[in-house]
Amino acid sequence: MIIAFGAIAIGFAFRSLLLQEAKAGITVTIDDIARVAEASNALGYYDPATVLDTLANKEQLDHWAPPNEYVQIDTIAGYPIGKSSDMGDLRLAPFHPAAGQTQAMTFTRDTDGTPLLVLSRVLSQNGKPLVVAHVAERLDIIDRETQRARTILVLAAIVACVAVVIASFFIARSATDPIVRLTTAMATIGSDQLDQRLRWHRRDELGTLAATFDAMLDRLQAAFARERQFISDASHELKTPLTVINANAQLIRRWGNRDPVVQAESLDAIVEESSRLAEMVSGMLVLAKADAGDQIPKEPLALGGLVADVVAHASERAAGKGVSVRAEIAPGGAVILGDAPLIRQLIANLVDNAIKFTEQGEVVAAVERIGGSARITVRDTGVGIEPEVAERLFDRFFRADASHSRSIEGTGLGLAIVRSIARVHGGTVRAGARTGGGSIFTVELPLLAIDAGSSPNVNEAALPQDVES
Repeated sequence: MIIAFGAIAIGFAFRSLLLQEAKAGITVTIDDIARVAEASNALGYYDPATVLDTLANKEQLDHWAPPNEYVQIDTIAGYPIGKSSDMGDLRLAPFHPAAGQTQAMTFTRDTDGTPLLVLSRVLSQNGKPLVVAHVAERLDIIDRETQRARTILVLAAIVACVAVVIASFFIARSATDPIVRLTTAMATIGSDQLDQRLRWHRRDELGTLAATFDAMLDRLQAAFARERQFISDASHELKTPLTVINANAQLIRRWGNRDPVVQAESLDAIVEESSRLAEMVSGMLVLAKADAGDQIPKEPLALGGLVADVVAHASERAAGKGVSVRAEIAPGGAVILGDAPLIRQLIANLVDNAIKFTEQGEVVAAVERIGGSARITVRDTGVGIEPEVAERLFDRFFRADASHSRSIEGTGLGLAIVRSIARVHGGTVRAGARTGGGSIFTVELPLLAIDAGSSPNVNEAALPQDVES
């Protein structure tokens, strides 16, 4: 559409240009006639008849009339006294000027219907009107040239439109084809085909999008793998206590009334295994709460009080194994923004884990400020940690030494809960071996930003009194 309007505009502009040239041409001719009349007057030809003879001379008129132009001289009354030879029987209409008017330009047609552009001017002598000079130019050539130009422009516009359509098609196809292929590739990848990747090596936005999609698939595949592993591990862990409960329930059903010893032992086993199941379910609920992220309500917490409370509750259990447990609280205090039950669960799980794997010596839970972080460390003198399993300790149901771990009570979720709680509070946790034996677990959490001179409203009254690990 724009091309068509452009072609029309160019056609009108071209015709206007040709008309301007025609007007300029006939103006030059009539100016020459006027100069001859003025020159005759300057030479002393004061007799009007002499001037008229000069202007009406056919040879002179033919000189003034180049090809495609007509020249005609009329009296003031409008009677022609001379015209160029190319006019034949053509007679231009007389010019009757209005008061004060000396010339006019009009459009008319000859006897053949050819359009003419006519410039008429009154020539004077000594201030008195003498003759009227007419100069006309045929416009049929202009019309032919204009029509030819319009034809060329129309053809050029058609070719341009076709070229634009074809180019637009290929440009659109080159732009949309990769998107279609990308969409098709994405649609073919389902939850059972997460190992597939696009692997597009492009340096444009689509390449970036494909790389981002591949990275997302990597994360999804890892998440699905973790979930499948969790389901498998949970099923395996739940199967053992359920089997024990079922077996002992059958023993009670068969022999309970006959043998009080069998009944008592079976009930003890059922209570023990059901307690283990309850702990495991509780651990899963804590993990689910930690995974909730921003849904967890948070408030300012003083870590020193939490650590001291956990150590106080764990002292009796540690003393039963001949292990001492103590707290080291650095001066100055460390306040974080968090959920009190979850942070207490984190500390309790680390302390409980250290007590479980320490046969003698001590367990120390410490709190200090390091830069903009609060650091909680729990170190022990137990069996230690192998470097190759340090990171996997925080996986759900992972046991570094299955033969040794089975003899120690626990659900296998304690350290996984620690990592989830640390993550949801914007912190990190790591494990390592201590020089000289034992292990050390380190948790770093962001400190609460407190304005100078203000005191945080730290809620320590609602801290839970029971620890599950």
